[in-house]
Amino acid sequence: MNLQKAKFVLLFLFAILSKAQTDTDTANIKSYADQVMIRANLDTNIESYVFSAGKGKDEFETILSINNKTKTSVSIDYKIISATISFAPRFLEGNNDDKMKGKSSYTDLSFRFFPGRFIQNVYYKNVRGFYVENMKDLSSEWQEGRDPYIQFPDLRVQTFGGSTSYILNENFSARSIYTQGEWQKESSGSWIPFVDYDLTIFRNTIDGVKSKEIQYNIGGNIGYFYNWVIGKKVSISPYLAVGIGGKFSSYKDIENERARENAQYATMRMQGGLHAGYNTDRFLFGGKLNFSAYAYDQKQNQTIENNTVYGLLYIGYRFAPPKVVEKTYDKIQKKIPVL
Repeated sequence: MNLQKAKFVLLFLFAILSKAQTDTDTANIKSYADQVMIRANLDTNIESYVFSAGKGKDEFETILSINNKTKTSVSIDYKIISATISFAPRFLEGNNDDKMKGKSSYTDLSFRFFPGRFIQNVYYKNVRGFYVENMKDLSSEWQEGRDPYIQFPDLRVQTFGGSTSYILNENFSARSIYTQGEWQKESSGSWIPFVDYDLTIFRNTIDGVKSKEIQYNIGGNIGYFYNWVIGKKVSISPYLAVGIGGKFSSYKDIENERARENAQYATMRMQGGLHAGYNTDRFLFGGKLNFSAYAYDQKQNQTIENNTVYGLLYIGYRFAPPKVVEKTYDKIQKKIPVL
């Protein structure tokens, strides 16, 4: 999804959020912090980089994607901590078309903390193996199913990142959207400003020549989140956030130390989504549709976008913590009071 295609989604979400702000923000939140919650998730992860060059009729795009369209993850929540590990199983349909698209791998690990009205997220992501998705745009003679895609099997992207958020409305439950660790009994919304930051390392080898690029990203964002409660067990939660930031890049040819290039760019980013869930004290399930995109002008008439679009289905169960878990957490909390 590029920025132009996202306009329709933005207009739809803005319409929902504008109505949400006219409602009275009253909160009645039920916490499940004293319960252990385990969730299994299945989502369509589409990691892509879009390179655009030229303008008007001369504009063309090159889209690099990974050959993993579905990934699974397991999440465990207790107290203010939420941990998730994700991977892309090879046996799932769409994850194993190695002959045409090459082999890709995807793994990420994330932790989310909820101290008071703050939300702190940290994550690590490792992606390897990309292919040119829009081959038909690059060659009119190329035929899907017959001709292989151009592949970059050694292109590896590692990201260490995080975000820090603050909930302005103390009666709003962000956890009911992010992790389902709470349940909001009455409809409520909140503006949430947040800062995101990451260190991304690109490594590639082409014809035996190794290259490496390091990027630092930081951005300030503002978003509106809303919990629309339908009945006692169902909620629908849209959100939308926009922001600006900076990107600092350092590129070098590993075999040629003189081939170095440093650059700085201004970035624009946006993200949004819609969550629908069913909740009881023990059992829960639901789905999410999210997108995120940021873009920056690398050179004149040349734009690069990093887009992520995915749908997610989850099912979870809550239960009383085993004594060993409860005692271990209490010991850790004495050493780290913020927990």
